[in-house]
Amino acid sequence: MGILNTTPDSFSDGGRFTAPGVAIMHAEQMVMDGAAIIDVGGESTRPGAQDVGEQEEIDRVVPVIEAIRSALDVAISVDTSKPGVMRAAVAAGATMINDVRALRAEGAVQAAAELQQAVCLMHMQGQPRTMQQDPQYDDVVADVTQFLRERVSECTQAGIAEELLVIDPGFGFGKTLEDNIELLANLRQLREIGPPLLIGVSRKSTLGMLTGREVDERQPASVAAAVLAVERGASIIRAHDVAETVDALRVIRAVIKSDKSK
Repeated sequence: MGILNTTPDSFSDGGRFTAPGVAIMHAEQMVMDGAAIIDVGGESTRPGAQDVGEQEEIDRVVPVIEAIRSALDVAISVDTSKPGVMRAAVAAGATMINDVRALRAEGAVQAAAELQQAVCLMHMQGQPRTMQQDPQYDDVVADVTQFLRERVSECTQAGIAEELLVIDPGFGFGKTLEDNIELLANLRQLREIGPPLLIGVSRKSTLGMLTGREVDERQPASVAAAVLAVERGASIIRAHDVAETVDALRVIRAVIKSDKSK
């Protein structure tokens, strides 16, 4: 999954792809590099980011989704928590909803049930603006696992087909460095919930803390985290550096396939 933020303030690439023409060129490059999904976001969820109104978010993402749909043969995801944006994005051609709030916003579950498109349910403690102030868990792996089990159950009860669901532990969303490492080390436990596992750790502050690198210098650390995630059962990797990540995952998948055949 290649990341395409049409925002002025995302933590890594804010302001780079706000013009539709530039956004489409970047999407084309990511597809050439091996992306199977393009994840289009119109509101930053980094700590301290400003809220974006529903219409403004629609205005940011819909033209880009429409252009990608007409130009490229690739699945399109919309990174949003707002029911109105979900509906507009799917009408424009998106086939997946990637929600950091796991459909907890008012009307979100109902909208997703109506749309019957793929949905990624992500764990987040708190809200994006304040989530990193003092995150605390009794047992981060157990707590995240329980949360995601409950969200999967609520969504299926609302009429969303289970085969449409994907889960994401939410690296960096209300979690300390130690929490993130613990989750990455124990992804197999989350995989037992059932739905495919999506991992988004690309360029995040955890990697900066571990390496001392700035955001645009975290490519090797991001690729290493992606490899570890796939080895532990992840099915989808959300990444900024698509070509490098795809190459690394081709290697690890070949090795995993060879191990299973013995």
